[in-house]
Parts: sequence; structure tokens; C-alpha cells
Amino acid sequence: MAQLIINHDQCIQCGLCVAQCPFSAMSMDSGKVETNAACKMCRICVRNCPVGAIKIEEEKTIEIDKTQWNDLLVYVEHDNETIHPVSYELIGKALELAKPVKMKVAALMAGRNIKDLAEELLYSGVDRVYLYDDEALEVFRVDTFANVFEDCIREMKPSVCLVGATTTGRSLAPRVAVRFQTGLTADCTSLEMRENTDLVQIRPAFGGNIMAKIINTKCRPQFATVRYKVMDAPEMLKEKQGVILERPVSEEMKKSGIEILKVEKKAKVSSIEEAEILVVAGSAIKDEKGMEMIQEFASLLNASVAVTRPMVEKGLGHVNQQIGLSGRTVKPKLIITCGVSGAIQFTAGMKDSGLIVAINTDPNAPIFELAHYAVVDDIYALIPQLIQKMKGEQK
Repeated sequence: MAQLIINHDQCIQCGLCVAQCPFSAMSMDSGKVETNAACKMCRICVRNCPVGAIKIEEEKTIEIDKTQWNDLLVYVEHDNETIHPVSYELIGKALELAKPVKMKVAALMAGRNIKDLAEELLYSGVDRVYLYDDEALEVFRVDTFANVFEDCIREMKPSVCLVGATTTGRSLAPRVAVRFQTGLTADCTSLEMRENTDLVQIRPAFGGNIMAKIINTKCRPQFATVRYKVMDAPEMLKEKQGVILERPVSEEMKKSGIEILKVEKKAKVSSIEEAEILVVAGSAIKDEKGMEMIQEFASLLNASVAVTRPMVEKGLGHVNQQIGLSGRTVKPKLIITCGVSGAIQFTAGMKDSGLIVAINTDPNAPIFELAHYAVVDDIYALIPQLIQKMKGEQK
């Protein structure tokens, strides 16, 4: 990365650089030229300084020996009782990525009295499980868990670290990545491995209009957080494979600047991510009465109701029901979209559903390109008929 250097002893305080900067990134403060974050390194000030007092220095890039960093590490999220399904999805993807480069997959678990959970991971195909079991890890504190994560990386030296893009993962992963001065790609929807062990991290960008491929060629480990429900969990083995490596938790690792005053367990609520059948309300739903119709239709199908972003903005749906880039990623067995146009921001969150049925009055709606069954009809005419038919069959 380049850095703008101003030699204040050489500067004659002519103000030419301040006047000519097209980004207003330079100012004269107490007789000294200063720069701010608006600087784009355009070099106009360098070229026009009459005494050559401004220079740009390129920072030396430290080349890393990639052969010293091997295998893939998956951070396993849990609540001390059950393992979050996203962790198994990451293990499944890690096993797939590891094959072409002949690497192995390890898992990291931290908590209290979790050895039984660690044993469960041995049926997933991982080569080893790094287990940090201590009273200080009973409740998640991001700084303490970052210490544990850092210790595991220094012990293992993995080429790739995968973390679920959950509330916990999004808090933990960047804190650990910065300790190793390495990059982190957030909310990946796809991953690929090159022969030289560079991880191609793919995620939506510019509002979902493009899929960006991000590669960290000069740093290790390579960090990525991955959304829930975009990868496939591995088939569980009939017999255990791999070993559990119990790691000590030092007093230094236990240190935390966070004081926990009280812990309350949240009541478990149904999530659209877990639903096997979803009925999605789109912009064609005009009001609360329309939502009641969708809700009744969904209840007859034993389905959950989801919505698009415009529905949340209109106050006709909750953000926890929203599918898409700014919402949840789902992969139900059946999804029925009602009056959904099919913008890429929405379809990115449900394109891997088992069976997609789309209802829309517009025969050219983008959602029909993705749907397995396309129904060109008015939802206000069709759905009441379906409701009546299903009610009649249930009598």
C-alpha cells in the first residue's frame, strides 16, 4: 500500500498543493500541510510541488511462504448443547476444497464440558478437532474466544479459516484476522480452491448485480465467513474418524475486558432458514388483508411465511422473515413465491431451494427463469381458490 510523505522541513508553505488537490484532501494547519482520508493518491501534489517536498512511498510487501501454511480450519459454533448446522455445512465444503490440493480438515471447538460435542464431529470426516474446554469459555466473550482462535492458528498454521456468517462469527472472525494482518471476505456464497492453495472467495457485490471473486494471494491464513444454508453438510460416517487434540487454556488467554452480569437463554423461535416449506409474499400483496390470505394459505400447507425486502419496508413483514442479500438465505424443499418479481437481490437468497413454484401476473417476470413451475395468474384470484380447495379436502 502506498503512503503519502510530506517533508515539513523542506516545505516552503506555498499552498499550491492545497489549492490544486481535486479531492480537498490537503489543508494548511498551523503552518504545516496535512492530508486526510479523502486522499486518492492521484500524485498531482507530488508532480506540482516546486521543491519536491511531497513523495509517495510504496510499502514493502512481505512475501509469505505458502508451504508453511497447510490444511483448512473450521470454527465450530455451538451453544454447549448442540452444534450449529452452519458448522457442518462449512466442514462439508472444507472437505471438498481440501481434496484437489491434498490438504486435511480440522475443526476448532471452544466451550465448557463439550467433549461429547467434539466426539460428534469425528463422524463428519474431519482429521482432527482442536478442543479448548475451560470454565472461562462457558459463555461467549469475543475477546477470550479470539485469544483461543489465535492460539489454535499459531499451533496449526492453517491455509484457510472458515467461520459461519452468524452473529457470533461476524463478530469473531474479523478480530482474529486482524491479529494476523490478513484479509477477510464476509458473507461468501461460494468458494473454490486453486492449485497454489489460493482460496477464491465469491460473494455478491454492488447490491447483488455482480458476483465478486476475491483472492488473498500474499497473506495467510485466508479468512472467509460463509452464510448459513448455502453449502451442503457432509454425509456422516458410520464410524469415528480423526482425533481430538485437547489444548490448554492459559491465564493469558482467559483475560477479557468484558464483564458478564447476567445470562438469559433466548426462547427458541421458528426460523425461515429451518423451514422445509415456505410461502413468500412479494410486492403484489397490497395490505394486511393480503398478508392474512398468505398466512392462511401457508398454514394449510404447514409452511412458514417469508417476505421480500419491499414488504419489510412497507411494514407488512418482519426483517426476520426477509429473504435475500440483506436478509436470510434459505434452502427449503418447497418454496412458493406469490407476487415476487425475482430481483437478483432476492433470488440470491433462495436459488438453491429444492422446488420453486412462482405465481406472477407478468409472464416475463425474472423469477420465472429460476422457477421449476411458473403460474401466470393473479394471486388474489388464484390463492383464495387454492385455500377453498384445500379446506374442502381437509373436511
